[in-house]
Amino acid sequence: MKLLVLALFVVGAYGCGQPAFPPVLSRVVGGVDANPHSWPWQISLQYNNAGEWRHTCGGTLISDQWVLTAAHCIGNREYRVALGKQNLIETENGSVFKGTSAIIVHENWSSFLIRNDIALIKLDSPVTFSDTIMASCLPEAGYILPNEAPAMSPAGDVSTPEPDWWGFQVKETMVCAGGDGVVSGCNGDSGGPLNCQNKDGIWEVHGIVSFGSGLSCNYPKKPTVFTQVSSYVDWISAKMAAN
Repeated sequence: MKLLVLALFVVGAYGCGQPAFPPVLSRVVGGVDANPHSWPWQISLQYNNAGEWRHTCGGTLISDQWVLTAAHCIGNREYRVALGKQNLIETENGSVFKGTSAIIVHENWSSFLIRNDIALIKLDSPVTFSDTIMASCLPEAGYILPNEAPAMSPAGDVSTPEPDWWGFQVKETMVCAGGDGVVSGCNGDSGGPLNCQNKDGIWEVHGIVSFGSGLSCNYPKKPTVFTQVSSYVDWISAKMAAN
């Protein structure tokens, strides 16, 4: 009940996971652009390169001041978060750029084993929700997506790992999507969301793009692997409350 009250307070007039511009439910990979601002919680994490801001990873706005992304996206750099964007190279009405006041990488993040690939970014000030900027909902703690559940990301439908796919490299705190050799995540997608609708039609962020095959972005039997957000809901809540 406390978490529900907090979510309602943070989101305010705009309900989380309810875009003002409904998404077109077809895959993005292959040249199909997303309906503008239909994923209003999608952010661009950018770093300062000698005064020029460059995209490095995606991420998900989960409250008016917190962004969820992948631990492997974070380094020793100055970052900012771009919100309300559809095209990164154009100036767009309603877009906002925010600095960061805190970056929290999971304390058990392992870059060698690719474990606990999750991080939180606190914006330097709260963002005002609008038709183009709003938060995604979080799933219920411990929720497991069923095999072949419909979901939206660069990687397509959810699948379970098999021995000749990723095998032991994928753990219970991860979820896979794609693997058909056509649908997958790719460079620049890291940290971005795996979006799934719950039974009430509300969009939740169930995954954070973590890793894929080094052979290509759509290599057969090597689906995109996501950090499973439902495994970290308690960690997310604790870090947000403490910071």
